[in-house]
Formats: sequence, C-alpha cells, structure tokens
Amino acid sequence: MENRIPAASPVTVPDDRVPRPAALVRWWRGVRPVERLCYATAVVLFGSGLVHAGVLTADGGSWEGPVSWRKAVTFGLSFGLTLLAVTWISSYLRIGVRTRAVLLGLFAADCVLEVAGITLQAWRRVPSHFNMETSFDTAVSMALAVGGGALVGILATLSVAAFTRRPGGPPGMAPALRAGFGILLIGLLSGAAMIARGVYLTRTGHQLAAYSSTAPLKPLHGVSLHAVLVLPVLARLLALTSWSARARVAAVRAAAGCYAAAVAAALVWAVVTR
Repeated sequence: MENRIPAASPVTVPDDRVPRPAALVRWWRGVRPVERLCYATAVVLFGSGLVHAGVLTADGGSWEGPVSWRKAVTFGLSFGLTLLAVTWISSYLRIGVRTRAVLLGLFAADCVLEVAGITLQAWRRVPSHFNMETSFDTAVSMALAVGGGALVGILATLSVAAFTRRPGGPPGMAPALRAGFGILLIGLLSGAAMIARGVYLTRTGHQLAAYSSTAPLKPLHGVSLHAVLVLPVLARLLALTSWSARARVAAVRAAAGCYAAAVAAALVWAVVTR
C-alpha cells in the first residue's frame, strides 16, 4: 500500500498504476499553475540544451575551454532535468501550499537566469564565469554567482523538509528522496566551492588559473546533481513491479549506496588531481 500524503497536504500523489492517456490528462488538469509553469520552463531549458548541441555540431567548435558551446548544452540539459525533477519530487514533501509555490517559482526563475546568462555569453563568445573584462561581463558573472547561491538556499530548504517530515509516496520513495537531496547538497557545495575559488583567483589577477581551478571538482559536481532525479525515478518504477515493499526499499537503499560510492570516487579524484 502506498504511503499517501494526508488530505490536508497541498498535493495528491498519483497511485502506482501505469498511467493511461486519460489519466495523464486528468493529472495535468489537476496540476497547479506554478507546477505547470515549472514543467513548461523545464522543457524549454532542456530544449535549449538540445538546440545548442546542434549548434555545437554545426559550428565544429571545441568541447573544452571557458569559451565553448559546451556550457550552453550542459547547463540547458542539466537545469531542465533538475527543474523537472524538483517540481515532481516536491509533491511528495510535506510542506505548505504557499511555501511550495514560492520555492518552485523562485527556483524556476533562478534556473532561467543561470541558463540565459551562460547561453548569452556563449553566443557572445566570451567566458560566462569569472569574466571581469568589462562591466557587462562582470554583471553577468556576478549574477550567475548570486543565482548559484540562491539555488543552494532553495534546495537546502527542500532538503530540510525531506528530512524533518517523512515524505509521502510508494515504499522506497522516502529513502530515495532523502538520499537524493543529501547527495544533491554535496553537488551544490562543490559548485559553490568552484565559484568561490574562481572568483577569488579572478579578483587577485589570476583569471587563467580560475578557469583551470574548477576542473578537479567538475566530476563530483556533475555526478552529485542528479541523484535527486535518478533515485526517486527508481522508487517510482519499482512501484510498478510486484515486489514486496521491503524488497523495493532494499533496492532503493542499495542503489543509493552505489550512487554514494560513485560520489565518493569523484571526491577522491578531486583531491588527487587538485
């Protein structure tokens, strides 16, 4: 039996049956406006990443370096997936309607800011981060840094909600969400560390060193960000099986352990290659 969120909760979690088109339509009609906005925004951001993958292919530019279409591709795809995931999994958290709406709205706006700033600089053929060459470049770079700080604050708030009140959902969803948010925070902290180090080196006249300083932490940052999508999706897929609740929870915990091992390996790589 699925652990459903009480009637007083701001959301209704779908059951474990395979969704049919009519059920999906009913679900979409029941989605709140802020969720629709977030889902639509996530699709646009993900689409932007795909479009710029085509631009990269057509242009034939390098995948490496501070000036590359790579950032427009990876940030569009990554932020699109993350916004989609956070909007979906927040429906399992026991938080108030207004609080959730505000957090999701701010998160969506911040995702757009990050992707737009990076994409703009990619088209201008200048670095997006740690670029203080002109007043405009400085404004973009600092806006991205501030936006990154806001992302940490919003996702930390959702993480606290996941750990302080047991999330709803099918068996295995609660440990999936808690492990996902815990690993996500590692990714956010590694991103904050990259920004802080890069800004410091840029401010002290070592801009080239600022770009290279982020390399060791990039694998850790990239791997950690998407546990909050992978693990809950696994829990949801397991809900479609005939496995017992105990088996599903055990499978989620095993997957979380494997994911944590991958994060630990990325952390060791960051330390060794520093």
